[in-house]
Amino acid sequence: MTTPPIDPAVPPSGPGCLDCDNTGGWWFHLRRCAACGHIGCCDDSLSRHASAHAAQSGHPIIQSYEPGENWFWDYSANDYYNGPDLAPPHSRPDDQSTPGPADRVPADWVEQLRNRTD
Repeated sequence: MTTPPIDPAVPPSGPGCLDCDNTGGWWFHLRRCAACGHIGCCDDSLSRHASAHAAQSGHPIIQSYEPGENWFWDYSANDYYNGPDLAPPHSRPDDQSTPGPADRVPADWVEQLRNRTD
């Protein structure tokens, strides 16, 4: 069995979903790639950038990037993973809204998440 790529020294790509920031989108929760630090939005978000990054990059291990959460997930095994301590910061800023960022979240965000098509 091959060990998944993880680099504990690489910092996160920023305080929010890199792809949503590039497109003016918004996210529900955030996930951090354990290999390269890419911050992407979770699978409950409309764009699901974290899992798209894992599929495109071959980096299957992510860690929650939410305050107070430190769990890892392995997309390739579809299971939790026991990962190492990663370089700080370990979560989005505490004052950042959920969903976020606050200035881009639509008023009907709950309905949008409920009615998304998979």
